[in-house]
Amino acid sequence: MVHVVVIGGGWAGTGAAVAAAQAGAKVTLLERTDMLLGTGLVGGIMRNNGRFTAAEESICLGAGDVFQEIDRNARHTNVDFPGHRHATLYDVARIEPAIKQLLASHGVEIRTKSRVRDVRLEAGRIVGVVLENDEVVRGDVFVEATGSAGPMGNCAKYGNGCAMCILRCPTFGGRVSIAAKAGVEEFIGRKSDGTFGAMSGSCKLLKESLGQEIVELLDRTGAAVVPIPEALRKGEGILATKACQQYALTEFAENIILLDTGHAKLMSPFYPLDLLRKIPGFENARYEDPYSGGMGNSIRYLALSPRDNALKVDGLENLFCGGEKAGPLVGHTEAIITGSLAGNNAVRFALGLDPLVLPEELAIGDAIAYVNDQVRNGEGLSKKYTFSGSVYFQRMKEKELYTTDLEAIKARVDSCGLTGVFKVKLV
Repeated sequence: MVHVVVIGGGWAGTGAAVAAAQAGAKVTLLERTDMLLGTGLVGGIMRNNGRFTAAEESICLGAGDVFQEIDRNARHTNVDFPGHRHATLYDVARIEPAIKQLLASHGVEIRTKSRVRDVRLEAGRIVGVVLENDEVVRGDVFVEATGSAGPMGNCAKYGNGCAMCILRCPTFGGRVSIAAKAGVEEFIGRKSDGTFGAMSGSCKLLKESLGQEIVELLDRTGAAVVPIPEALRKGEGILATKACQQYALTEFAENIILLDTGHAKLMSPFYPLDLLRKIPGFENARYEDPYSGGMGNSIRYLALSPRDNALKVDGLENLFCGGEKAGPLVGHTEAIITGSLAGNNAVRFALGLDPLVLPEELAIGDAIAYVNDQVRNGEGLSKKYTFSGSVYFQRMKEKELYTTDLEAIKARVDSCGLTGVFKVKLV
């Protein structure tokens, strides 16, 4: 039996665990906190713009279980907001138990409160990872999906301090890079001004702390656009610090844009509370995550692994990566698809099979290859890429990869001979 160990239980780790289990492996998922999904616990946006195409390609490839579970837990579908169309907003309160049940149904062993602090190496190969209690968890192949944010010192050094976000480093300990522990030299992302990292792109407000009209609009439509009085506008400079550059639009500087994910998702990396409360309808506003959302947010993209297009990490024989570890591909959809490919290829590697490299005729394959090229030539370290906007969505449209036509997406995947490839039992 092939044993795949996935480190990190966010969206990328979830995708990897499901894909490896579908391929027939025994899967152990190690998560340092007491809940899965990481930033997915406060995220909530799916299927906006090119993410629709990527999600449907993934479903056709046979890696759709996670996306379909998200769809079942949607609060709103087909939501439009500035710069974005046909978004699905999932319920951040319901999604984690639902995903945990999905993993259990695939036979995945889930171990929460299991922070990995070190690795055991033999001849360029990882043979086990070491937990904080000194237990060694052994496996045949490993997938790193630890993300790129934290620990607290990085948010203080490169941002505005620990904002006490959903990653909860003070409680559960900060992120540890498995690749770095194994001696891999990783890339560091940069903001547009050249400084390291990028700030998480949104905050969450307690819906009940907002004006009744705003709450009713969110409940009814899923989105609210509230003009900011000119004297209270922060300007567009803060938007350049965001990881999510697809939201760095003028409309987001001139308006408070909220999305209903259970919380009221405020599409800004932070907003001074004293200014926010001067805007009509926000007089009693309170931050839910991060608690210091009036000052800052988590700093991300500080540890990106060099990898190939099968998502194997350079310099290590049996380590694959997904999510933010695989490069500046921003978002839940992007994490799930890279995690899924890493999980499937982990099993292929353990069996001595050729890796699966998705062709560039698919949006997923093109994105994975393009971002890899951009990072390696240095240009990509100061940019962020996503199916939902900015640099990569423009590329999607130019290459005619963006579509919401389900039959066209199915035909595209089928023409590559890859329909259902992730559903094939390899073991």
